[in-house]
Amino acid sequence: MAKIVLLPHGTAGDVLPYIWLGRLLLKRGHQVSMIWIESFRKAAERAGLKYVAMKDDGFDEILKNPLLWKPHQGLKLGFEYAGDCITAFEEDMECDGRPDLLVAPNINFAAHLLREKLGVPLVSVVLHAMAFVSAHEVPGGLPAGGLLRMQPLFLRRIILSLAAPYDRHALPAVRRYCLEHGVKPPRHLQRGWWHSPDGVLALFPEWYAKPQPDWPKNTFQWDFPLEDLAETKPCDPALNAFLQAGEKPVVFTLGTGFLHARHFFETAAALVAGLGCRAVFLTRDREQAPALLPASIFVAAYAPFSTLLPRSAAFVHHGGIGTLSQCFAAGLPQFIVSMAFDQPDNAERLKKLGAGVGLDIKKFTVKRALPLLRRCLEDEGILRGAAACADRLIERRPPESMLMDWLEARMQPQQAEPPP
Repeated sequence: MAKIVLLPHGTAGDVLPYIWLGRLLLKRGHQVSMIWIESFRKAAERAGLKYVAMKDDGFDEILKNPLLWKPHQGLKLGFEYAGDCITAFEEDMECDGRPDLLVAPNINFAAHLLREKLGVPLVSVVLHAMAFVSAHEVPGGLPAGGLLRMQPLFLRRIILSLAAPYDRHALPAVRRYCLEHGVKPPRHLQRGWWHSPDGVLALFPEWYAKPQPDWPKNTFQWDFPLEDLAETKPCDPALNAFLQAGEKPVVFTLGTGFLHARHFFETAAALVAGLGCRAVFLTRDREQAPALLPASIFVAAYAPFSTLLPRSAAFVHHGGIGTLSQCFAAGLPQFIVSMAFDQPDNAERLKKLGAGVGLDIKKFTVKRALPLLRRCLEDEGILRGAAACADRLIERRPPESMLMDWLEARMQPQQAEPPP
């Protein structure tokens, strides 16, 4: 039995894959702990994980900042927070003792510091292809990405090998904490402390994003986790009754982390009226939705996607990788209203698969969105594309034992490979 510590970072779509991994590791007989913010304690403990909540994390304050969802400002704030919260992670780690393996996302620089300080193997988890920032496949939504794609491959390689525009927002804090703990500070974060030399786990399939020549050589690519807490948090009976009472609804959400969705839901209500359909609005803050809504619209704080989506007609959402993959599993047409981070890249990949449409949130108006949503509901090509994605997930999903075998092998230091 090994002691494994999971160190997620982000909102529900970022955290649920770690709960899923933890559940699988528990089944293999390991002792599994998770360190993150208080709001995920119940979900993790229901899955059987030991949970340590960070002290005074400040994450909710970050979510309240509307700049978080702007392409450039969001990455800046994300790096700043990742640098600032290193102490909280490190203190809680000390309380929990020395593990045999750390599992964390790229941006959790505390995990890299702990790897160096404790001599513990670290697996970097990549939930979306954008995090690889490949010169061979420049991700959508990357600042100046359109201009970069126009350059020859050799020049893209040079630019991306030198570029680290967000390092300066976290590197001073990382260096300070490294010196405090007797760890040699990295010269760069995005080039030195981004992918772990012990192993990189890509949790999305090859049919969604093919591995590229400049991905780390120690990358293991598996599949979407598809975790939605359905086992421990079932669908609201009132929502069940709504779903049974009429035709399949269109579902709308901008995710659990977005707290400025009033315009989105007002536009959604107008779209529902224009189409004459039923709808489900998902938001953890009821005040984000219009106060007066017709009986054809149901507002819920939460619903397990594996239960809701097979009973839906289409999904209009922000393009988070967790939501996107659940739609694939349900064979559901998608309309991505992207804002920042990996969302524009996910929208591009969705359109290439022929399984949906996309629109930047600044362009999300009734005039522009209505014909796109109608396409999701009526276009035979999109309906076939969505069904094909569901078939791929069923036919090509590898066994979970392969993933667990690979993770357990990472606990052996001699198997670690140098970074590319």
